Amino acid sequence: MQTASANIPNHVAIIMDGNGRWAKQRGLPRLEGHRRGVETVRAIIDAARELGIRYLTLYALSTENLQRPPDEVSALMGLLEHFLRRETKVLIKNRVRLRTIGHIEALPAGPCRELQHAIEATRLFTDWNLVLALNYGSRTELVDAARAYAAAVAAGREQPGDASWSTFSRYLYTADIPDPDLLIRTSGETRLSNFLLMQCAYAEMIFSPLLWPDFSKAELAAAVEEYQRRERRFGLTGEQLKTGAAPRPPADTP
Repeated sequence: MQTASANIPNHVAIIMDGNGRWAKQRGLPRLEGHRRGVETVRAIIDAARELGIRYLTLYALSTENLQRPPDEVSALMGLLEHFLRRETKVLIKNRVRLRTIGHIEALPAGPCRELQHAIEATRLFTDWNLVLALNYGSRTELVDAARAYAAAVAAGREQPGDASWSTFSRYLYTADIPDPDLLIRTSGETRLSNFLLMQCAYAEMIFSPLLWPDFSKAELAAAVEEYQRRERRFGLTGEQLKTGAAPRPPADTP
């Protein structure tokens, strides 16, 4: 797997979609699709490190996913617990910090216990970061952030007149995580499905026709190469970039 070392995205976020359809196409139970999807997760975590991607965020479980049939939700929780039990040693060996975003306290005790163990065991690592979005929804995140910001205003820690995106974003789940540079969604669907809606305001987006179990290290490298071919302007013109203006996300100040 080779790609140019320049302009590697610092943060890649992935909507892992298509496990169920992958299984259905092969006449297999949905759970088998999820099992194969876990194998893809392992490969993509390795590939991200090899490419130099410092932050990898995986949309593992949305708030809506918890409304699926109870037997499927239970199976997903079992796969998550098994994955964490098996992979925490690998994360420690590779010095990858595990983080989560979402309401993980609502998950069953087993996965929560393994998550807390992995988070604590890797918390001092800084070079590589794996972020699992679990029981996550962007609208819920924004409501939680608004409540926290309102509480800070009521307590006198924030001034409403000073409100800006940089101020408000400190109350998001991702406060200490850089915004994604590249968002990838598999399965051919072309929507964000309530995932990092504000953080992806300026992300480059790639929608892969492949179902998640078929997504490979080579496909991730190809997505990074496509990202490298794009010109990120953040509202500037191409001419401004040619004259040396540094592109950066707008501050969104009042």
